[in-house]
Amino acid sequence: MLEEIKKDIARLISLYEAERQRADSLAERLSRSESEIASYKEQITGLEHQIDNMKLSNAFTASGDNREAKERLDKLIREIDKCIAMLEQ
Repeated sequence: MLEEIKKDIARLISLYEAERQRADSLAERLSRSESEIASYKEQITGLEHQIDNMKLSNAFTASGDNREAKERLDKLIREIDKCIAMLEQ
């Protein structure tokens, strides 16, 4: 009976070690995933800034008359005003 208890304890210790290693592995994967997410968020923010800059640049270099450029600028200003209004709420 004592030998069976020792075997059970050894088996439990083995299972514990395996689960601990699994938990450590999962924690490491989570950490890597979180750093990747942060990197992707920075990339998205940078790309959004590039898009905004390109929109603004296109508004000033409209391939047409000044009326088209003015309309684009007015649209951008309205979008900015909407964003400001949402931030103030």
